Amino acid sequence: MHPYGKSFNHAIADVTVSTLKESGHEVSFHDLCAEGFDPILMGEELVSDRSDDELVQIHWNEIKEADGIVIIHPNWWGQPPAILKGWVDRVLRENVAYRFPEDDDGSGLPIGLLKARVALVFNTSNTPEERENTVFGDPLERIWKDCIFDFCGVSNFHRRMFRTIAGSTSEQRQAWLDEVMDMVCEHFPGKER
Repeated sequence: MHPYGKSFNHAIADVTVSTLKESGHEVSFHDLCAEGFDPILMGEELVSDRSDDELVQIHWNEIKEADGIVIIHPNWWGQPPAILKGWVDRVLRENVAYRFPEDDDGSGLPIGLLKARVALVFNTSNTPEERENTVFGDPLERIWKDCIFDFCGVSNFHRRMFRTIAGSTSEQRQAWLDEVMDMVCEHFPGKER
């Protein structure tokens, strides 16, 4: 998510949550900044695959049961904000989101454990698309599609980058929010709106 409550990321989240609920879906929504999620993975948690953090345990339980996942965040330095990276480190853990075969030391191919049938990622950026693709190679696509969701067993992946936010008009932002609604309805069908 975004630390600023009036950001376009929050508008995307509002439309996403309301669209899912209107379609009859049960939604577990988390604004990591608002709930004070601690992104720091401590040594004992890393080696034990256990956490005393009740919020991490809630996220573990919810992600394991989720039929679909939607991630919303800005593009900061070609990656998610630190709090979201910490969420990935602490929540998408071995034996929660993936595991290795018994005879594997962790260097082989993982077995994805997430049962989500689809993952959507909505990003915002102030970097023009041509520069993003030619200079940086769209690192967020690679991170979310290949390094995270495919690793965890979610191969039905869709992502949309909205850009450039800084110079956008209110009309452009409304068109983007309409696109968010359409994508959510397409990938999370429910009752007729």
